[in-house]
Amino acid sequence: MTALGPEWRKSGRSDSNGNCVELRDRDGRVEMRDSKNPTGPILGFEHNVFAAFMHDVKAGRFNS
Repeated sequence: MTALGPEWRKSGRSDSNGNCVELRDRDGRVEMRDSKNPTGPILGFEHNVFAAFMHDVKAGRFNS
């Protein structure tokens, strides 16, 4: 995972139909939101939890 900053960053895997997530690093946590709803809910994760989640995504553990 590349370093995040305090500004929202859109996923490099986002598609052209607007199904995107945005990430940022804030107060020592990784935050995630839906780019179509920037005033909506924000999910926050400790860095180690988010890193483990990304590891599982890349390993294909959530593929159907």
